[in-house]
Amino acid sequence: MREFKRTDRVADQLQKELAVLIQREVKDPRLGMVTVSGVSVSRDLGYADVHITLLGEQTPERIKENLGVLKRASGFLRSQIGRRIKLRHVPELRFHYDESVVRGQHLSSLIEEAVATDRSRNADDDTDDEDGAKD
Repeated sequence: MREFKRTDRVADQLQKELAVLIQREVKDPRLGMVTVSGVSVSRDLGYADVHITLLGEQTPERIKENLGVLKRASGFLRSQIGRRIKLRHVPELRFHYDESVVRGQHLSSLIEEAVATDRSRNADDDTDDEDGAKD
């Protein structure tokens, strides 16, 4: 069984704390409904790549604006994390937009469309077979 590395434990704790901090403590009105989808920490714990998703409309302008707000709030977030988690050095936070949710929704809609097309073709084939058998 695989042991959890320290970086994995730190990343999990950072994800939990950042989710709460962003939701409750960041008071910028430009910041939308942000979800922390994942955190990965460098081996030396110097950097933490924070992956976020947005609820609602996801235009490039809105994504850029939200990332900018989070980047400006990163110092505040680091100081709050330093108070909540016992670490010798709090990692520098780098925010990234996580496109996997949008990509997953797009692929899901493509699959549903293909299934619906396949069903309509099968229904058309069944009616053609019934017409041919009656002749």
